[in-house]
Amino acid sequence: MIACLVIPGFELRAALVERPRLQLEPAALAPEPGTEALLGPVTAAAEAAGVQPGMRLGEALATCPSLQLVDPDPAAAEVAWEGIVRRLEDAGFAVDAAAPGCAYFETRGVERLYGGLEPALKRALKAAGTGWDARVGAATRRFAALAAANVARAGQALVVSDERTREFLAPLPVALLPMDARRREELEELGVKRLGELAGLPGGAVAERLGPDGRRAWSLASGGSKRRVRGRRPAAELFETLEFPEAVGNELTLRRSLAVLLDRLLARPERGGRSLRKLALAGRLVGGGSWRRTVTLRDATADPARLRAALGPKLLELPAPVVMLRLEALVLAESAGRQLELVRPEGDELRAHLREGLRQVRAGTGSGSVCTVVEVAPWSRLPEQRALLVPRDE
Repeated sequence: MIACLVIPGFELRAALVERPRLQLEPAALAPEPGTEALLGPVTAAAEAAGVQPGMRLGEALATCPSLQLVDPDPAAAEVAWEGIVRRLEDAGFAVDAAAPGCAYFETRGVERLYGGLEPALKRALKAAGTGWDARVGAATRRFAALAAANVARAGQALVVSDERTREFLAPLPVALLPMDARRREELEELGVKRLGELAGLPGGAVAERLGPDGRRAWSLASGGSKRRVRGRRPAAELFETLEFPEAVGNELTLRRSLAVLLDRLLARPERGGRSLRKLALAGRLVGGGSWRRTVTLRDATADPARLRAALGPKLLELPAPVVMLRLEALVLAESAGRQLELVRPEGDELRAHLREGLRQVRAGTGSGSVCTVVEVAPWSRLPEQRALLVPRDE
């Protein structure tokens, strides 16, 4: 059987760990800075007052003036979710973490260990820990397990047999389908509001109207595939943290701090000389909450210049000054070797000489002495506004 563990509103629950009083009051996860003003998950008290997830901020405050907004804390959510996943893995489950608050695993390998399917599912609920209101669904199909977990009550394990899969899915809303919101609204405008109604339509007609997303949604509404769950690879436990005596928002200081964190991370002996494939940059904001961005490199590398070039632009997305900066190596390359080129591309040697010359000039005159001309307003009548000089990091 394929099982799915779901924790509704996980991001909000993680942000309220240090503020448990708000869990009993009308509260909602505030939208991230720079994004559309739509609410995230809400508490039960807020939902009882008429506030729904995805509601616009102004409408929600008009509906419930006492609504309290909670700043997102993605770093805390990531740490809490990693702890839950590791406890599941310690219990013997091979976990595929689809997203924070949703994980899939198979029970076939551990049913004999715990004495059956239901004891294994109860062990998974126990591994998730108390205070999260986790629920588990199990079925022979992945989407059916997800639907069962969303229907189950907090602390309950709901099992759906293969014979009852279509009957179980039929009355459920199409909101469970992982598809674009506009496509879902289009389905509802056409009068298709239940999974059974969607599964009863011809698959070809749905694909012609909604495209590949509609075809996939129609397949899921019919039960979905029976593909197996593959457990994740163990995460690399490599990270470096830099705390500041006061809040820092200056870009130059942040870039230098990032360079220090990179040097420390690359010097860790646990890395074993392997290149970095995926990294995460996180920070603790001065006003509360946190910020986190992940970067997946096309080619794994341990070159500090390339890593700075990939991570540096993420610092511009910081919504506020930070009091702590953290760099994590999430995925490492499997080997430390590198395939050399048989024939060097034309001009590669010249570019290497130019880079070395730029490094020598920068070392003798300072880091901001080598700049690149970037055209920003070619239509301007003032020559000084047509281009900017931007310092080169390479």
